[in-house]
Amino acid sequence: MTSSPFNGFPEDAILFFVELAANNYKTWFTEHKPDFENYVMTPAREFVVAMGERLQELSPGINADPRVNKSIFRIYRDVRFSKDKTPYKTNLGLWFWTGEGAKFENPGYYFHLDTDNLMLGVGMYSFAKPILKAYRDAVVDPQLGPALAQAVAKVAGKGYGFGQKTYKRVPRGYDPDHENAELLLYSGLTAGKELEHPEALHSAALVDYCFEHYRQLEPVVKWLQAMVERFVIKES
Repeated sequence: MTSSPFNGFPEDAILFFVELAANNYKTWFTEHKPDFENYVMTPAREFVVAMGERLQELSPGINADPRVNKSIFRIYRDVRFSKDKTPYKTNLGLWFWTGEGAKFENPGYYFHLDTDNLMLGVGMYSFAKPILKAYRDAVVDPQLGPALAQAVAKVAGKGYGFGQKTYKRVPRGYDPDHENAELLLYSGLTAGKELEHPEALHSAALVDYCFEHYRQLEPVVKWLQAMVERFVIKES
């Protein structure tokens, strides 16, 4: 079964999330599930296929799987440990990941669409424990350390922000005076930008629009790929 060409997200996709935010309960969602399927999920699947094909230019072999729990995040919130018991997310999240391992144990490209903004980002949101150790070793590595500092400077210089630091102090066993010490305060490495809805959102041009941002963010992806290959795969 082949996917139809991607022609943008309709205005009704945004309207669906606006209305869901005001009616975030099961009976409303069930009644409007056909709208969710038609206006959100159908173009999302088409976008995953089209964006995945384009991202091959940056990351050959990129994983772009237009299924829920693959490249498409579930609409259902995990409310088990949350005070907020509203059952549904009011955004669309998509993930394109590199490598052959688990999808969150490799760097990738993130797409987040909500009622007001489009957020595009790259990286690894939260390192698993073995990867966190690998990341810290890479940060102070004589070759990969300077390469990371250069990648961060290049991406930041183009106006992209980085995720928030997790720790207030440099982890035990690492030099707090190291030139990359600040980068040791992260438990994941992401970079991206929150944008107003672009005109391209509602047309096939969205693929090119996102690709240009992903291309600008590519130094972070390439560094993380090198880190995983050297400190995780080769040492496992």
